[in-house]
Amino acid sequence: MPGTDAASHLIAIYADESCLGNGREGDNPGGAGGLIEMARDDDCEPLRRDYWLAEPSTTNNRMALRSAIEGLRLVGLDGASHHIVFTSDSRYLVDGMTSWVYDWARRGWRRKTGAIENVALWRELVETARRHRVAWRWVRGHAGHPQNEYANELATRAAARQVGSNGMIDSEFDTWLAAERARGRVTIAPDPMPDRTMFKSARELPAVQTESLF
Repeated sequence: MPGTDAASHLIAIYADESCLGNGREGDNPGGAGGLIEMARDDDCEPLRRDYWLAEPSTTNNRMALRSAIEGLRLVGLDGASHHIVFTSDSRYLVDGMTSWVYDWARRGWRRKTGAIENVALWRELVETARRHRVAWRWVRGHAGHPQNEYANELATRAAARQVGSNGMIDSEFDTWLAAERARGRVTIAPDPMPDRTMFKSARELPAVQTESLF
């Protein structure tokens, strides 16, 4: 499990996914987006960065996994292990990373009933998340939660335009929030940065074997 070296920082990631026509026959374009918040030493507003990506033919579940893989990959580019609170409205993602992956790994990355949907992405996510200490948090989608609504905006825009951010870019969250408040569409205050003293990560993730299991 990752250590707690001096380079470790507390980071909050709010991610969402979109698939236009999810479940419909044919190619359904999708997107994933996330808002990354990094604590500052002076206790001011967190440093915020955005990211998003797109696929021309996908599903909501696949994009939920990609939202997490990309967010965790980006914050790990500095080579450090971080304390991360990852928030999503996808039960598929949160339940998978806090429960299902442990049983799947014990069975050689299979379910009792057979193959696992999106198994390659699940394995990639577990391997990426193992580099950090991650607390997985679920919130109800489309309920006015500011950071979740903003991540949804990034994801749906990426799906519609089929564009990616190519990494982290300066966030437009503050501008977006001011506009949404002016229209009366977001009335809840943004979540503050998580309290480092109260942080509790999920249990250690299983190792992902590099050899083929299939």
